[in-house]
Amino acid sequence: MDKKTKKRIDVLQQKITKLQRLLTAEKEQPDDPAEIPRIEAELAKAHAEMSSLKSD
Repeated sequence: MDKKTKKRIDVLQQKITKLQRLLTAEKEQPDDPAEIPRIEAELAKAHAEMSSLKSD
């Protein structure tokens, strides 16, 4: 892995952590019902990108 890929994985890990916290908070107090699926979709996208970077 080159330096750029490692940095992107690090950024994705931080984003995933942030999204998981946001999703937990949103499930505890749902202000907008459309927000939960949006966060879950972003989380899935970030996981997919990370797995594709790690497999390369």
